[in-house]
Amino acid sequence: MMDCTEVRRALLADPRDITAEMAAHRDTCHDCAQFAQQLLRFEGRLERALRVETPDVPVRHVRPAMGRVFEHRGWLAIAASVLVAVVVAGSLWLAVPGPSLAADVVTHMAGEPEAWQTTDVPVPGSDLSTVLDESHLSLKPDVGVVSYAQSCQFRGHHVPHLVVQTAAGPVTVMVLVHEPVRAATQFDENGYRGVIVPVAGHGSLAVLARGEATDPKMVEEVAARVENSIIWN
Repeated sequence: MMDCTEVRRALLADPRDITAEMAAHRDTCHDCAQFAQQLLRFEGRLERALRVETPDVPVRHVRPAMGRVFEHRGWLAIAASVLVAVVVAGSLWLAVPGPSLAADVVTHMAGEPEAWQTTDVPVPGSDLSTVLDESHLSLKPDVGVVSYAQSCQFRGHHVPHLVVQTAAGPVTVMVLVHEPVRAATQFDENGYRGVIVPVAGHGSLAVLARGEATDPKMVEEVAARVENSIIWN
């Protein structure tokens, strides 16, 4: 299933060339449906602008100076129409969303499949401390079994990538000190379900698990547990 970014970029290439997959997304996404309508209206305006013609004034009936005035006004009309088209096009390009934080988190997961092992063996304390120290934090023991800990490159920064074991299986936690968010946001992308929660003064936490059977409440509980277990140094 295509996401909003893919659909809107395809629409910008040609809003009239709609595939079945694009149509299926558009029909269930109000924002993308509006975006498609805006593009089609823009296409119509651009076509009309390119059809603007200079006034057809016979030279024998108009003084040379007046002819130049009509010609000048005709070109001004064309220039104005093209300027409007450029402004509208620019605003539509700006409306195309960049990759979301959730999408980038999910993409990062694909690079570390070994992190998803179910186990009751915790990562060595020294390894965990090394990962956490880089972000100036530590964890209380009540966080649970942390079975995986790596310092990962994410959006230009090294961030702790942890896996906490739960009764429902492994849950990934990324401590995103450099990614502040305004409110908690749930997401369901490419087989991963999770939540990104704000951490006052310390960016956010991305918490996610694999599988459609993932209980969002369980993920939120893990997010709350980890947040309460963090000691900021």
